[in-house]
Amino acid sequence: MQIKINPSIAKGFISAPPSKSMAHRLLICSALAGGTSIISNIAYSQDILATMDCIRAMGADVVEEGNTLTVTGNGGRLPQELISFPCRESGSTMRFFMGISMLSEGRKVFLGSETLRNRPFSVYEEICKKKGISFVRKEDSIEICGSINAGDYVLPGDVSSQFITGLLFVLPMLDGDSSISLTGKVESRSYIDLTLSALADFGVQVSWKDERTLVISGNQKYQPRELAVEGDYSNAAFLDALNVIGGQVEVNGLRDDSLQGDRIYRTYYPLLDHENAVLDLSDCPDLGPILFALAAAKNGAIFTGTRRLKMKESDRGTVMCAELAKFGVRTKQEENEIIIYKSELKTPTETVCGHNDHRIVMSMATLLSITGGVVDDAQAVRKSYPDYFSVIKSLGIEVEEIGMDQ
Repeated sequence: MQIKINPSIAKGFISAPPSKSMAHRLLICSALAGGTSIISNIAYSQDILATMDCIRAMGADVVEEGNTLTVTGNGGRLPQELISFPCRESGSTMRFFMGISMLSEGRKVFLGSETLRNRPFSVYEEICKKKGISFVRKEDSIEICGSINAGDYVLPGDVSSQFITGLLFVLPMLDGDSSISLTGKVESRSYIDLTLSALADFGVQVSWKDERTLVISGNQKYQPRELAVEGDYSNAAFLDALNVIGGQVEVNGLRDDSLQGDRIYRTYYPLLDHENAVLDLSDCPDLGPILFALAAAKNGAIFTGTRRLKMKESDRGTVMCAELAKFGVRTKQEENEIIIYKSELKTPTETVCGHNDHRIVMSMATLLSITGGVVDDAQAVRKSYPDYFSVIKSLGIEVEEIGMDQ
């Protein structure tokens, strides 16, 4: 789908969408509980629909009523026969449920897009190898056969926190105590803390022994709960970005005490008013695309901790540099650093590519509201923010669907 955006300024009031990160975690905890939980303030993005499908696949039940889900959990008792987990394009879903699946000794098949299946899973592969669990990549799926046991696990701290979260869902339910020790630089700790908060909401206690070590008591049980999903800083960042480029938008519904790492955008955005700002993305890689876009529109910036942008829906550092060039913006990409040079923003003379990546599409849309132009792959916003274009249109951004991608 292609979207045409004319130069326009956003004004108005809007509520932040629900946090996808917390929705994943609360729904999974509900599925692992024994009993019925009610989770409200759900947005039905493609990623959340994938998690709902996988919850049903593991033998729990999910019933929709408006923006509220009633989840009847199975207490972590997964079927022993073949389980197929349909993960669509959700990396969070696949990595979380790979961990959860190892509660069962049986055969588990993970289905998803080719792009998703080709993303890194080396942490689980190494764990499975050490524990005698089969982990096999096939042409159209990934298969795991075998169950995990309590014990001490050592993981690199600079990989996706989703692997750590996948283990944290499982280890408290096993017989015996466990620990997770993180080596090297610990990145995305805020996402780990989000997981610990969700576990605590459902009566499961995991704690930091020190800056690198998590301790997990075994034989714990998830308790059913009634909870609402908090507002999402990750997607609110795209709404607040409209203020950086001259808009007057008030974004409501965000908790000031939130543990979401992407809340740091409120600190980072003002820094872009100055030349040569240096911003670290190690703990907030999802902010990379919109920060690059705003740096291009403002005074440029130097971004460190960019290595992990390669492991997203697209190689976000590389594709953002390529797309910014269409706006006349100069960039420089190193192994773990990207420089956006102060440039004169120009109207693209060709269609801007969204690379089937929701955050690239929304970042490009932000710049096009200044210059005007067309972005393709616009349907990718369904992954996390299905009504994004209708929302910005309601704020005064001139948006027009002009057809399918060629």
